[in-house]
Amino acid sequence: MENILSLLIWIPILGAIIVAFLPRDNENLVRYISAAITGLEFIVAIVLWRAFDPVNGSMQFMERYEWIPSLNISYILGVDGLSLPMVLLTAMLFFIGVFVSWNIEKAVKGYFALYLLLNAGVLGVFLSLDFFLFYIFWEVMLLPMYFLIGMWGGPQREYAAIKFFLYTLFGSVLMLIGILGLYFTCGKTFDILLIMERAPEALNGVLWWGMSAAKVIWVLLFIGFAIKVPVFPFHTWLPLAHVEAPTAISVLLAGILLKLGVYGIIRVNYGIMPDQVYWFAGGLAFLGLVNVIWGGLCALAQTDLKKLVAYSSINHMGYSLIGIAAVVAAGEMNGSDLKAAQAGLSGAVFQMFNHGTISAMLFILVGVVYERAHHRDIDGFGGLASQMPIYTGITALAFFAGLGLPGFSGFVSEAMCFIGAFPVFKAIVVLSTIGILLNAAYFLWAFQRVFFGELNEKYKDMKEINGLELFTVIPLAIITLFFGIYPGPYLDLIKATMDQIIEKIAFAASYGVM
Repeated sequence: MENILSLLIWIPILGAIIVAFLPRDNENLVRYISAAITGLEFIVAIVLWRAFDPVNGSMQFMERYEWIPSLNISYILGVDGLSLPMVLLTAMLFFIGVFVSWNIEKAVKGYFALYLLLNAGVLGVFLSLDFFLFYIFWEVMLLPMYFLIGMWGGPQREYAAIKFFLYTLFGSVLMLIGILGLYFTCGKTFDILLIMERAPEALNGVLWWGMSAAKVIWVLLFIGFAIKVPVFPFHTWLPLAHVEAPTAISVLLAGILLKLGVYGIIRVNYGIMPDQVYWFAGGLAFLGLVNVIWGGLCALAQTDLKKLVAYSSINHMGYSLIGIAAVVAAGEMNGSDLKAAQAGLSGAVFQMFNHGTISAMLFILVGVVYERAHHRDIDGFGGLASQMPIYTGITALAFFAGLGLPGFSGFVSEAMCFIGAFPVFKAIVVLSTIGILLNAAYFLWAFQRVFFGELNEKYKDMKEINGLELFTVIPLAIITLFFGIYPGPYLDLIKATMDQIIEKIAFAASYGVM
């Protein structure tokens, strides 16, 4: 198992290089090689999961090599209960995404080379334990995504790509300032684990421009991650990027890249500055509420099916924000309610995974009908249930999962977020249940208009969902149903790490470091 984490990162990088040197005219070879590379990566991720010890909440399979000793920059990788599910989700969705991209015809070699580079960047973020390395991988994601949207997207692809790039770059600059602040304050090191040990004491009482340095750094890092989530009011890039991006890139954007923001908040903000969590928790829960209601209202107003699903992502990521805010229930001032904190934080991390599978399924299904009709106008369909019964059944399942019905994984994670947050944010939890009603409204209304009523004559010959398309959605549907009925394996996988995070935050509160 030595260097298995490096293997996960470097397999797609090697794949991108191989694809770049393949003959331009042999497009099928490019597709098969890309599928083989992502398939191999998925197998390695499964091997990692099988070898992982869920009882140990600390970092496992760590790799550490000196890189630039003069600046204390090292190549450090590690995985724990927070990052492992995201690694599995990434490997699975990138593998599935190759088949979703099978019909890409424009510059096939360039598309898949960038696709594999994006894959490496995402995995690098989840596995990096050196801030310098973390930031490099964070930026590596930016360029492939920019070109994948800007070259292979829809009519407004250039505008969508530039908007995505500028928003993300703005967040990256703020994040860099925060990282440098930690570097110089915590003994000139980029080692994230070492900074976690030093930061609470090193930042205690330090002032920048008359303000608490810890609070300034917290906010800088938070905004950088919040843009990725995206948190209101930094969300405006997302719907346009989704609408214009190719289907597979929308799948990855919603399924994985949005999770990087929540992951960063938990790993960096919570891990390094646990003493500041209580100061910001109320604001974080409120932002989660805004995401839930605003995302739901915007989704309700959409006529473009893909944009509706995009706004539903904003809505659903709000539940994760409310869940991670619930960790303050563990503090003495909130009655040391460890069970509530565990429910909220575990629910938020579970919601990240569940939204990844459900949103991926939804975007794939939107792509299926777009391939046939060449539009996504909800009112332009009608009666598709009689023409595409299998597609209708799978879409119904995906929509029900999206609105969080019992029996589906999303219900479990959202309920856990509410259970965890209720003891400390009662009003916010009560108000956020409006989001559930909005979910039901926009999903059911869209479903009724697309699939029921009289069949539109234009689509009387529309083909049923095919085998390749079924191959991409069936595994996601199975996972959604499995964890909806039996969430135990996932929750057991993350429990030890979540307990460590909560213990650290509760300890910071009890000693009044805030």
